[in-house]
Amino acid sequence: MSTDTSTAPRVVLYGRAGCHLCDEARPVVERVCADTGQGFLEVDVDVDPVLVAAYGDLVPVVTVDGVKHGFWQIDADHLRDALTS
Repeated sequence: MSTDTSTAPRVVLYGRAGCHLCDEARPVVERVCADTGQGFLEVDVDVDPVLVAAYGDLVPVVTVDGVKHGFWQIDADHLRDALTS
């Protein structure tokens, strides 16, 4: 298993199928990441009991560099600031 995280995306969007807030957050994350040249990874929390315990009641959750950045409503300006500072 590689420990090199240099190619890992800085932004992770945790969500689940059928989550209307996740559906609203996705284009915000896509747009901000595209504007800032960042990739992002989308993860379904329901595939892992640990993720369900950590994020299940908060989805969508966005992390930046492994730190929880926002949940429920994702603010584009706040995310952009986190990625450019």
